[in-house]
Amino acid sequence: MSAKAEPVDYPEEPDRAPGCASPRETYDLYGHEAGEHLFDRAFQSGHLHHAWLLAGPRGIGKATLAYRMARRVLGARTDTARGILGSDPTDPVCHRIAAMSHGDLLTLRRPFDDKRKRWRAEITVEEARRMAALYHTRAGEGGWRVCIIDTADELNLNAANALLKMLEEPPARALIILIAHAPGRLPVTIRSRCRQLDLRPLDEETTTKIVISHGAGEKAARLASTLSAGSPGRALALVAADGASLWSEVDKIVSQGPRAGQGAALALARRLAMLKAAPQRKLFFELLLMRIEQEIRAHCTGAEPFALERWFDLRDGLQSLARDMERLYLDPAQVINHAIQDTWRTASMHRLKTQES
Repeated sequence: MSAKAEPVDYPEEPDRAPGCASPRETYDLYGHEAGEHLFDRAFQSGHLHHAWLLAGPRGIGKATLAYRMARRVLGARTDTARGILGSDPTDPVCHRIAAMSHGDLLTLRRPFDDKRKRWRAEITVEEARRMAALYHTRAGEGGWRVCIIDTADELNLNAANALLKMLEEPPARALIILIAHAPGRLPVTIRSRCRQLDLRPLDEETTTKIVISHGAGEKAARLASTLSAGSPGRALALVAADGASLWSEVDKIVSQGPRAGQGAALALARRLAMLKAAPQRKLFFELLLMRIEQEIRAHCTGAEPFALERWFDLRDGLQSLARDMERLYLDPAQVINHAIQDTWRTASMHRLKTQES
């Protein structure tokens, strides 16, 4: 993940985490030197595979690595002080990539829905077909053409099929970089045509240093690093969205169950449903899932198979609910309140079962 990101107030983008600079404007990366070595050796050998799949948890630096790879291939001036694939931020190639104006680089991400004034929930086939325009013409600067897909998890079925055709018949000097938080969800036909780099979360101390370098206080940085499980992007999002307060509310929902109060639940749902609360809304589901996973780990060592099964079912249901809220444009207030009620039912049934035993 990046060690530095200037606190510029960019418009919200689907590939930019709250509290972070865009990965295309981030030039430092820590914790993924092995993956950088692999790519650098492949590029230097002259036998670079045409498709690379960067896989790992959200917020650990996959997109930052993808742009470092793109800069190297597109000929940006190197800066070894910034790591194996480091580039000089003042180089014209870097400027064009940062401005999304480089003619030989295409970034596929969720398009903006002008009608609803929000980013769509998936990458459409129309977006995927833009790859053909890039790869079926000569490189504007006489070298490579690069496409970054951020993220491949968000390709709809037709878009995935369009990508597969490109992977099956790649043109010369073409590079496709796929970013995936959950590569197992991608069709095996796509995964089998990519060279996969599995990236791991960072250690807590490194994550804390990165968050502090962005201006957070040590106490807030340490809490965010602990909750983020080695993901600097998630840790920065926690700090930017006042994650400590939100975590406290989520913990009460799970720990206290209905005793937390219907009024408090409705107030939280209404607050998170506001348009400006979109980052916190997404963070709410991430924190709720993290808190539920704590319950699952707590019951794994005990003789409570009933409770364990209930918590697993709740986790899976909430993951689907969060995806459907974005994909189907559901009312956020109703979805969040439904998630709280489901959590309370599971917590109540667990306590009842524990009392009976």
